[in-house]
Amino acid sequence: MTTPKQAKSADTRKHTDVPERKCIASGQIRPKDELLRFVVSPDGLIVLDIKQSLPGRGIWVSCSREDVEIAQKKGLFARSAKRKVDVPDALSNMIEKVLEDKCLSMLGLGRKSGLLKTGFAKVEASLKAGKAAVLISAYDSATDGRQKLQRQARSLPLIEMFSIAELSQALGQENSVHVSMVRAGLTDKFLVEVSRLSGFRKLNNVGERTGSE
Repeated sequence: MTTPKQAKSADTRKHTDVPERKCIASGQIRPKDELLRFVVSPDGLIVLDIKQSLPGRGIWVSCSREDVEIAQKKGLFARSAKRKVDVPDALSNMIEKVLEDKCLSMLGLGRKSGLLKTGFAKVEASLKAGKAAVLISAYDSATDGRQKLQRQARSLPLIEMFSIAELSQALGQENSVHVSMVRAGLTDKFLVEVSRLSGFRKLNNVGERTGSE
């Protein structure tokens, strides 16, 4: 039988097994999934390692436009690398594009795997049946329809980070406005990537994108 002391020890080991790294901009220590990894290429260019697998010493920054720009303006990439490095002027926008492409690619894979429902009626039916795990609505969709689905989604994750054009291209069908995803491993991974993208893509109070514009 496991004693409380043994259980506590096991919980501690489990917690410490989660890989963590320190953000060079904020100084905060976070799980690797909440950070971006950069490496220095052979010609001295700072490169985003989206899969966190490229060779070389990793330089870690929080998934935040603000922290990336702080690291850029204060020369923290070079300080961490202990050498002169070249940092692209539009680094934050480049990161946003990479993260956006990854999220939209996962939606396309979800459609091919039968994990998605699209169209107002089908999405509404999936919400009413309790089969949906995530609701995605284009930020430039009609407010009344978006709010109606959101009320039915209750406490489900709500994502309004993509435009109708972006969703339509990702799903390979015209006028993709509302999407629901069922519970699946891909859905969980998608939510992680959306969380990372949210540090770079913002909407203002009238539903317009800000940040990279």
